[in-house]
Amino acid sequence: MKLFLIAGEPSGDNLGAALMAGLKQLVPGVEFLGVGGPAMEAEGLTSRFPMDELSLMGIWEILPKYRALKARIAETAQAIADEKPDALITIDSPDFCLRVARQARALNPDLRTIHYVAPSVWAWRAGRAKKMAEVIDHVLAILPFEPPLMQAAGMSCDFVGHPIVAEPVAGPAEAAAFRETHGIAPGQPLILCLPGSRRTEVSRLGPRFDEALMRLRDRVPEIRVVIPTVRGVSGLVRDMAKRWPTAPIVVENADEKRAAFAAADLALAASGTVSLDLAANDVPMVIGYDVAPLSRLIIRLMLKTDTVTLVNLVSETRAVPEFLGADCDPGPMSQALFCLLEHPEDRSAQIAAMELTMERLGRGGEAPGLRAARSVLGALSSAPRPR
Repeated sequence: MKLFLIAGEPSGDNLGAALMAGLKQLVPGVEFLGVGGPAMEAEGLTSRFPMDELSLMGIWEILPKYRALKARIAETAQAIADEKPDALITIDSPDFCLRVARQARALNPDLRTIHYVAPSVWAWRAGRAKKMAEVIDHVLAILPFEPPLMQAAGMSCDFVGHPIVAEPVAGPAEAAAFRETHGIAPGQPLILCLPGSRRTEVSRLGPRFDEALMRLRDRVPEIRVVIPTVRGVSGLVRDMAKRWPTAPIVVENADEKRAAFAAADLALAASGTVSLDLAANDVPMVIGYDVAPLSRLIIRLMLKTDTVTLVNLVSETRAVPEFLGADCDPGPMSQALFCLLEHPEDRSAQIAAMELTMERLGRGGEAPGLRAARSVLGALSSAPRPR
């Protein structure tokens, strides 16, 4: 069996590597071609070009590279036509991947196509699914409520589990060691501050999160704050931390971040997949997020749900308080954090929702990469859908 895979960013690279490992377990001798990063290369892929060329976000980043990206799309589609794989598997990064799929299908109308990670049509832009169905046969979904939405658009779809359930979490010993290392007493409240991983997010949310936590400190003076961050925004985060009389602990190392999540009592976090990292560690949270005023208006008009937090969506509860757009205000966020500290019943409701979320995402079951591999093989063994 020969498969052509494409991933365009680190999260997709990790998904692709787990899928490849699962396929190798089920189909010894499977051959992989395509584009990926270091994780997929470790599983045996020789990437046709550096995946970093595709890891672009935002109009102003993409525009200068548009001509080069367009050439890569044509080059990749032609490579798929030349190699004649049993299937093309595209992984997230729809702007690049689905354009490649469309051109590759034009060169070979019989090409079987699979896409890993369904578009979030449950949130906005429902038409994306129907457009994707023009070039994709089968979808590997990472959220349990997505298959019916993909099937309604004309594609087959399996829920294969969310990658968060396979991520390692620190245990009680590492949590205790983190507290001891940083001089945090066993019963002292430890709050995670997670203002995002992009400079625009940290610049917009950082001051509000900072103010919310300073207000909480006025009411609960003994709290300690940890800010897990990434290299690209660590300077902004450290500047934000300078305002504090007792400086927050800023951590970048992956092992130390895992230990901080395990040690935390509470979190104030930007909206996004970090809510699942917190759920995996049973950390009650308050979610805040905002964008530029024009984007805020567009999102308000397009949004189809009354919540954007995955824990709320997957658990079918509204246990996690959200402060979005104009409501992303330090005062109410601080009050919500205080309520979680002071009211055990609110914490218990969140923890129950988080445990249900992790169960529904596949915790305790077969690894998502292996489930995804089984889904790929099942799709390829079925008759092609009419086109």
